Amino acid sequence: MNPVYWCFPGGLHKALTLSYDDGKIADRRLVSVLNRYDIRATFHLNAGKFSRDGRISEAEVASLYAGHEISAHSFTHPTLTRLPREQIIQQILEDRRGLEQLAGYPVRGMSYPNGAFNSDIASLLPHLGMSYARTTHSTAGFDLPEDWFRWKPTCHHNENLLALADKFVSLNKQHMPYLFYVWGHSYDFDQDNNWDLLDEFCSKVSRKADTWYATNIEIVDYMDAVNRLCYSVNCDQVHNPSSLTIWIKVKDNFHQIPPGKIYALSH
Repeated sequence: MNPVYWCFPGGLHKALTLSYDDGKIADRRLVSVLNRYDIRATFHLNAGKFSRDGRISEAEVASLYAGHEISAHSFTHPTLTRLPREQIIQQILEDRRGLEQLAGYPVRGMSYPNGAFNSDIASLLPHLGMSYARTTHSTAGFDLPEDWFRWKPTCHHNENLLALADKFVSLNKQHMPYLFYVWGHSYDFDQDNNWDLLDEFCSKVSRKADTWYATNIEIVDYMDAVNRLCYSVNCDQVHNPSSLTIWIKVKDNFHQIPPGKIYALSH
């Protein structure tokens, strides 16, 4: 029996994603660097704090983050674990509402402001239209999360970033999926005077033939579709009920499973 392995889009076995919080004006420089290297990211924003405390304005949100993901970070950035449930709900829904008016699409993810959350908050999020939430607890590894609402990144960009980049690039076991997730705040680069770190990182990891460069929500949606695949007992047929094309590898052969189709796998 030959193993049937799912793959990232294009038959790839690696994925890279970044996320940055707060929407400070240093995002302008950050986005410029990422765009130059064709690297995509998710930006967690506070709809109630635009044009305040060194943040970008509402008017530039859609154009600045074009090609990236606009995601939530609560309306005014309180510590959610100290709020009553009613205010937690308001913080998340009002942030979604404001960001969606600017983004032009449903906002379905978030990062926890101040990194603070608990099981009650995590369990509440799916009922508020969320599909994932990122924490600030680094793993220094490249595993996919077991729980999308407790999504642990690989590292903050000040945590051994270049060594982890070298390790990620060198990984070559194609039967293993690898996800490199970097998070931070763009203003960290200003405070630490280390924008050269970002350039060096991007030059190491960008434009690799084995890597999918994705936003947070694209990874969540793709993996949801992977997990919805329905196989026959003999694994010679697979039904893809999702709206996404899913890639599968059998022996040395790659298969694209079209959305809404039953596909015959040749072993």
